[in-house]
Amino acid sequence: MSIASGTRGRHLTRRLVQLYAGLTLYGISSALLVLAGLGLEPWGVLHQGLAERTGLTIGVVSIVVGAVVLLLWIPIRQRPGLGTVSNVFVIGLAMDGTLALVPEIHGLPARIALLALGIVLNGVATGLYIAARFGPGPRDGLMTGLHRLTGRSIRLTRTLIEI
Repeated sequence: MSIASGTRGRHLTRRLVQLYAGLTLYGISSALLVLAGLGLEPWGVLHQGLAERTGLTIGVVSIVVGAVVLLLWIPIRQRPGLGTVSNVFVIGLAMDGTLALVPEIHGLPARIALLALGIVLNGVATGLYIAARFGPGPRDGLMTGLHRLTGRSIRLTRTLIEI
């Protein structure tokens, strides 16, 4: 094996570890926000509401919604990457795993600390999986695809998707 191919292999391995660590931490951070019970991001609200209405776990709902969003990529000719598809499954599984393992937290100060930890961890996780460069998440790809297709600003496109 040449030095260049060994370096490429190590680089790919590092990126894959970074991707899956980031996606796992993202799922954990989302679960911490649920456990804090003090508010969620828009997609988390949707997932939680559907979970309560359907009896499915929030992680399973996240996977189903992510898959549906990926289907919306077809008419706008977006191409998913490994990170895109992994995003759908790993985050939902990590959410459900965390919610099964971490006990319910009581008391407002502890819940505020959990919320803050979830927010910080979410930022770190997002940076990790995006920097691995294996493709955007389903919602981000929908946003950039619609931006490319319509010429509308990213800000407007993302706002309309979130609404």
